[in-house]
Amino acid sequence: MWGRWKPFWPRFGNLRDKDLGHIPVLRREVVELLCVHPGGCYIDCTLGGGGHTRAICERGGRVVGIDIDPYTIPRARESLKGCSEVIALINDSFTNLESIVQALDLPRVDGILFDLGVSSLQLEDEQRGFSFKLDAPLDMRFNPQQKLKAEKILNTSSKDELYAILKQYGEEDRAGKIAHLIRESRPLSTTFDLVRVIQRAGKKRGRIHPATKVFQAIRIAVNQELENLELGLAEAEGILSPGGRLAVISYHSLEDRIAKNFLRTSLSLKPITPKPIRPNRTEVEENPRSRSAKLRVAERSAENPLPPSSPPQGFSPPLKI
Repeated sequence: MWGRWKPFWPRFGNLRDKDLGHIPVLRREVVELLCVHPGGCYIDCTLGGGGHTRAICERGGRVVGIDIDPYTIPRARESLKGCSEVIALINDSFTNLESIVQALDLPRVDGILFDLGVSSLQLEDEQRGFSFKLDAPLDMRFNPQQKLKAEKILNTSSKDELYAILKQYGEEDRAGKIAHLIRESRPLSTTFDLVRVIQRAGKKRGRIHPATKVFQAIRIAVNQELENLELGLAEAEGILSPGGRLAVISYHSLEDRIAKNFLRTSLSLKPITPKPIRPNRTEVEENPRSRSAKLRVAERSAENPLPPSSPPQGFSPPLKI
């Protein structure tokens, strides 16, 4: 029945989000804008530490939690002890939403949440290679069963391919220089190897660390994040019940642009947030990683059904390996 993925059924107990180093972004706003109500059915497409799922459960909503990263499932299960409203925790990609809903035989879906990007738990894992602050193997995979790693991209791509990745996925102004230095410095095997290359490209003005956009770009390329986002949004639109709501939290302009365009051009979704919701000053002070978050929400309309056979407009990848 379950095919290639299996649900993780929660146990009971009591453990808060902060105990696992996870602070859900825009927690109150997500619950309110999804119009969470007792008995409603919701899908958290990016389970992470389970913070948003817990918030929905506390309002009486029933939740399916999904995450492509298998390491998040046991942590979320611990965090969600005591949440009897959890239907299942599933290790799978949100690009397979339709098949997941069919397998669970859900009669309706009242709300769907995407909290994009990399989580605090992933950044702080010393073996995953997501952070430029930790010396780790150049991995950056959300799904450890995936073959393509950051190390392969960095050590086998042409200069033009590296430039395209850094420019398109990182919007990095020094893309050409860094691409050249990467090729000169091969082989690269650790995150600190990459950081040293970026440092050689010279200082960069701004509030963010000079390596931020490079690490973002490589991570996006490894996991095909933008292509999968478009596929996931299309799947979500197809399974959302009339009156149900779709919420997307993005953390950089590329994600936000895709979410904004999708919600505005959809024939079956009506935007609820004309402008994105941002964290207030208090939340940013408590959780600095929330500072770039943008929340957009739309509602499924009963009057505008989905057109038949409407494939999503794919985001052109700059690299094929």
